[in-house]
Amino acid sequence: MLDIQAPPIPADQMRHAGRDLLSLALMDARNRSLRWASANEEALARSRWGTGPLAEPQACDPPLWTLGHLAWYQEYWIARNLQRQQGERADPAAARLASIDPEADACYDPRRVPFDLRWQLQTPELDAVRQFMVATLETTLELLEHAGNDDDALYFYRLALFHEDRRCEMLATLSQSLGLAAPWLPAQSATARRDPLVFPAGTWSLGSGPEGFAFDNERPVQREPFPEFEIDAQVVTWDQYAEFVEDGGYDEAHWWTADGWAWVTREGRRSPRHVDQLRHGVLVQRFGQTLRVPMGQPAMHVNWYEADAWCRWAGRRLPTELEWEVAAHQGASRGFRWGQVWEWTASTFRPYEGFQAGPDAARSLAGFGSHKTLRGASFATSERMRHAKYRHFLRPERDDNFTGFRSCAN
Repeated sequence: MLDIQAPPIPADQMRHAGRDLLSLALMDARNRSLRWASANEEALARSRWGTGPLAEPQACDPPLWTLGHLAWYQEYWIARNLQRQQGERADPAAARLASIDPEADACYDPRRVPFDLRWQLQTPELDAVRQFMVATLETTLELLEHAGNDDDALYFYRLALFHEDRRCEMLATLSQSLGLAAPWLPAQSATARRDPLVFPAGTWSLGSGPEGFAFDNERPVQREPFPEFEIDAQVVTWDQYAEFVEDGGYDEAHWWTADGWAWVTREGRRSPRHVDQLRHGVLVQRFGQTLRVPMGQPAMHVNWYEADAWCRWAGRRLPTELEWEVAAHQGASRGFRWGQVWEWTASTFRPYEGFQAGPDAARSLAGFGSHKTLRGASFATSERMRHAKYRHFLRPERDDNFTGFRSCAN
């Protein structure tokens, strides 16, 4: 592993970070990825692609593929990219320099190897993947040292950093699904019950401005009016969710959308994923261990269907993406708290008016129209990724991520 650990950096500061701070952060991100590999070395070594494939079609990428992909992604957009100084204006289809690994594109380029083929690839050696990760980072840091200090010159370094942070959280998600270790994660805490907050009608600038780094789906800024709304100050906790379960929430079709009820029937669910017991305390599976967690902890591994059904049962509704962003910015001093679980919103993930795809266009385009938007962050999210403008998105049936929700008054 690399002997570096960057101090926690607020996300807004990280999006404007210069060369020195970016250098520390890139080393820290790669160290987290390598630390995960070291903690799970035995599991990675004993099966194809590392613990390979999960039963669910929604499963994460093979872990060894993810580690190699992180090295490929950084090299592809930085060391091999002759237009890297142009930032978002760079042509993503422009010719690239060759990789230091002749097989890298055929193995780690997601456009060449779609998800269902990744488990079928020739298994690499873990040591070879580690070497690729270290070598590509060394080149990145050398190039960064001589890069300009403006937003264009640093765009791809910031993009690669945040991509690795996102993928590292995906490794934590995989760890939870497979019962592996995730050694860098902090402990979770219970939340104190607070009264809902009311926000008067107004107009809000939804999305991110042109300065610093932003993901393409956050731009351009939209001036959006909103009516008065009431929103929970904290996310729904296990004690609140348990009332829905004990009241037969999973047995009554009228609380669910048609697609949601079809999911309940197909999966045979009677509680959220990884929950063994909800009465007399919550018994859950966490990273391979059976734990009893406080009833005041956020309900987690809840999918959009479950969140929507709870809201219907409670006579409430999920917040819109706009309402969540308003509350996160205007309610911080009034007790609005977020960051332990990703929070489902009522909004379908769509482009803002005037959207222009960034150089790495595939990620956002693949989710528009079919995924639901989540906001906030989870306990597994890096501090530098915790930005109130960030838009996460998943299909409504996904419950393997660290997802929860809060509600609004109808």
